[in-house]
Amino acid sequence: MKKLTLLLTSALAALGLTLGASAYAADQKNELEIFSWWAGDEGPALEALIKLYNEKYPDTKLINATVTGGSGVNAKAVLKTRMLGGEPPDSFQVHAGQELIGTWVKSDRMEDLTPLFDEQGWKDIFPEGLVSLIGTDKGIWSVPVNIHRSNDIWFIPKNLEKWGIEAPKTWDEFLAVAPKLKEQGVVPLSMGQNWTANHLWESVALASLGAEKWESLWSGDLKFNSPEGVAAWDLFGKILQYTNDDFSSLSWQQATDMVVDGRAAFNIMGDWAAGYLNTTKKLEPNTGFGWLPSPGTSGNFIFLADSFGLPKGAVHRENALNWLALLGSKEGSDAFNPLKGSISPRKDSDLSKYNKYAESAAADFARDTIVGSLAHGVVANEGFMNDFASVMETFLKTRDSKVAAELAQQIATKNKIGQ
Repeated sequence: MKKLTLLLTSALAALGLTLGASAYAADQKNELEIFSWWAGDEGPALEALIKLYNEKYPDTKLINATVTGGSGVNAKAVLKTRMLGGEPPDSFQVHAGQELIGTWVKSDRMEDLTPLFDEQGWKDIFPEGLVSLIGTDKGIWSVPVNIHRSNDIWFIPKNLEKWGIEAPKTWDEFLAVAPKLKEQGVVPLSMGQNWTANHLWESVALASLGAEKWESLWSGDLKFNSPEGVAAWDLFGKILQYTNDDFSSLSWQQATDMVVDGRAAFNIMGDWAAGYLNTTKKLEPNTGFGWLPSPGTSGNFIFLADSFGLPKGAVHRENALNWLALLGSKEGSDAFNPLKGSISPRKDSDLSKYNKYAESAAADFARDTIVGSLAHGVVANEGFMNDFASVMETFLKTRDSKVAAELAQQIATKNKIGQ
C-alpha cells in the first residue's frame, strides 16, 4: 500500500494535484470509495447522489475520491496508476463505450454486471442501443448515469440581438457572420484547452462528413486520410481562425464565461454547459441562454454517457453494488441529471423535474440520428483518444490538414480502430 501511495502521490504531483488523506483510508467493511472527476460546478449533481446514498446506507462511510479536470483528463491518469497497481477504487466513473470496453474490459479488470441488470430490470428500462454500448457478448460492464449531447452551440440571445446577428445553422453561415463580430471586438467562437478542441473537432467533422461517413471512420470503412477526412480538417482550420488566441490556458467553464460576459458570441460544448449556465450562472433556458445543434448537425445527436463500473478486486464490493443500484434507479437518476444538465438514460424519467433545455434534448434524443462521441470515449478506445490529443496539438500549431489526416490514420491503425 505504501508503494502505491507513493506512486499516486507522484502521479498527482505531476498534474499539480494532491492526494487527500481520506481517499486511501485503511480498509474497513463499512466504507465505499467512489472515484470520479466531478468537482466544482459539476459537484452538486454528484453530491445529490451521495446524499441519497448516505440516507439509504447511513452506516457506510462514503469516500469521495474526486480528481479535478474537465473530461477526466487528470482522473484517468490517476485511475490507471491505481488499476495497474492492483488497488482499484470500489467504483469509478468512466465514459460508456470504448473508453471502458477497449481499456478495462479488454484487460479483464471489470466485473460483469449482467446479474445486477437482471435483478433491477434495467434491460427494459434503458434503451436497447445504450445497453449494447456498455456491453459485449460476454457481459454488461457499467451502469449509465446520464445521457449528454456533445453537439450544442451556446449563446446569449440578448447579445446576439445587440450585435444584430442570428445563431448560425451551418458553418457557411458562421463563416459569413464571424468577420462582422470581429469588427465589433467580439470573439466569434470561444474555445478552451486541448480536449475542448477535440470536442469542437467532432462537431465540425460530423457536419463535414455526415452521420454515415462519421460512423464509417470508426468501422474502418472510411480512412482518416481520405479526401473526405482531409476536407473535415480543412473546414476545422477555417473555423479556428475565429477562436480566441488564449484558448490553451482556459477551462471549458472559462470559455463558456466568455459567451456569458459578451466577450465571445458562441461556444460549442456538451450540454453539461446547460447545467453550468442554469445552476451556476443563474440563467434561464431560452431567455437567459440559448442553444441550437452545432452548425451543420441538425437532426444528429452526438451522444455520450457517464457511467460507473465495478472493478475486480474492489474491497467493498457489496457497498459498491448498492451504489450502482442507486445510480440506475429512477430516484437517483432524477436527482442527479437536472443538476448535471443531462437527461436520464431511463425511459421512464420524470421530465417535469427537468428544465426546458433538458426537455428539448430528450425530444431530440428520441427522434434524431444518434452517433457516438470521440472526445468522450464512445467510438474509440483510450489509446486512440490519447494519441489524437497529439494529432490535435500538431494541427493547432501547423494547420496542415493533410498531415493531421495522415497522423490520424496512423494512430487508427496503431490502435486497431475498426478491427
